[in-house]
Amino acid sequence: MMKIFKNPDLQQWPDLIRRPAADTRTLEPVVQPVLEAVKSRGDDALREFTQRFDRVHLSEFRVSDAEFEAAVLKCPAKLREAILLARQNIETFHRAQMEQPTPVETMPGVHCWRRSVPIERVGLYIPGGSAPLFSTLLMLGVPARIAGCRHIAICTPPQPDGSVHPAILFTASALGIRDVFKVGGAQAIAALAYGTESILAVYKIFGPGNAYVTAAKQLVARDGVAIDLPAGPSEVAVICDHTAHPSFVAADLLSQAEHGCDSQVLLITWSEEVLQDVILDVERQLSELPRRDVAHAALKNSKAILVAGPDEAIHLSNAYAPEHLILACSEADVLATQVVNAGSVFIGHYSCESAGDYASGTNHTLPTGGYARAYSGVSLDSFVKKITFQRLTPDGLRRIGPTIETMAEAENLAAHSRAVSIRLNHLKTNTSKL
Repeated sequence: MMKIFKNPDLQQWPDLIRRPAADTRTLEPVVQPVLEAVKSRGDDALREFTQRFDRVHLSEFRVSDAEFEAAVLKCPAKLREAILLARQNIETFHRAQMEQPTPVETMPGVHCWRRSVPIERVGLYIPGGSAPLFSTLLMLGVPARIAGCRHIAICTPPQPDGSVHPAILFTASALGIRDVFKVGGAQAIAALAYGTESILAVYKIFGPGNAYVTAAKQLVARDGVAIDLPAGPSEVAVICDHTAHPSFVAADLLSQAEHGCDSQVLLITWSEEVLQDVILDVERQLSELPRRDVAHAALKNSKAILVAGPDEAIHLSNAYAPEHLILACSEADVLATQVVNAGSVFIGHYSCESAGDYASGTNHTLPTGGYARAYSGVSLDSFVKKITFQRLTPDGLRRIGPTIETMAEAENLAAHSRAVSIRLNHLKTNTSKL
């Protein structure tokens, strides 16, 4: 069960905010040969690893049109409706992130602007084992489509019968993505990174996975393939006071704890009564969960912390930099303005973290392991490049040229200076414009 800390001093904070995550570098000797095999042997290596790790023999990896059609029939109508509503909200939120180029005249005759250009080829890894994460496909596929990525490939592990979970295929179909491949694990990351006979290499890979998938993503990133963000076990911090509903808070803590044995949850409060009530409700609700063994293991890594007040609570949370932060207290709106390190923030007693996981519209692919101090979650920006443009008129070059020459000469870069002076000399002797 959760460890309880009452009024810890600052010297204890580094231990309080330490994650239990394992170092994926220890897995590199296991993962690297898989990457090399796929890189050199393509589909043959994929078949070998799929047989070994998934115990499924596949002659073709691409999902057929018939399989897509069957998935619609196998996916319950209520779930299809839920997926479509979630897609609509996610589209609304991410479409609002689109930017139009705004030309700026930094000085007369010098015009600069920036344009968002979609990444041409992206790969989405969607776990499909004990929990087929079709919600993650929505979170990645929607912004990829809005951004205008020309090629979107999905890799997901096959089920024991060699199929893909119907909810994943229905979601892909609803997004208009047909390049779906039955490949999982580190071998899927290798296929997306290097390409095979069946799978086109991509420029950026998105999506969560187990420690082997995470290690594979980090390794291919060294080869120049971009990845979304450093990934680790899921986590949540809940700041609450006497106005919180203990059953709400307990449910929020357990919703993250059931993700995996290495997940972590933090309860931060200045009400000892609420702390004790939440702990009791966690124990009660835990006994009712289908994944109680997983959640129970995660709670061993988790902490309930009694602090002096809201200021200390938000200070501790910012030091922890949680993936998810729930503010279940009367001063939630005020505290929200003081958040500087968090992946996504949920304000008030009715803003459960599950809403962001599935359907409110915000993205659930978020920085973990303290990376929220420097990283943002996935957004429309994750699927585009920002290319800058500039245009100088002859008059603009006359105005800015001497500045460029002075700076280039100070850095002993004569060719840089000459690129300006040769043009200025041309303008002096030639009245025609460039």
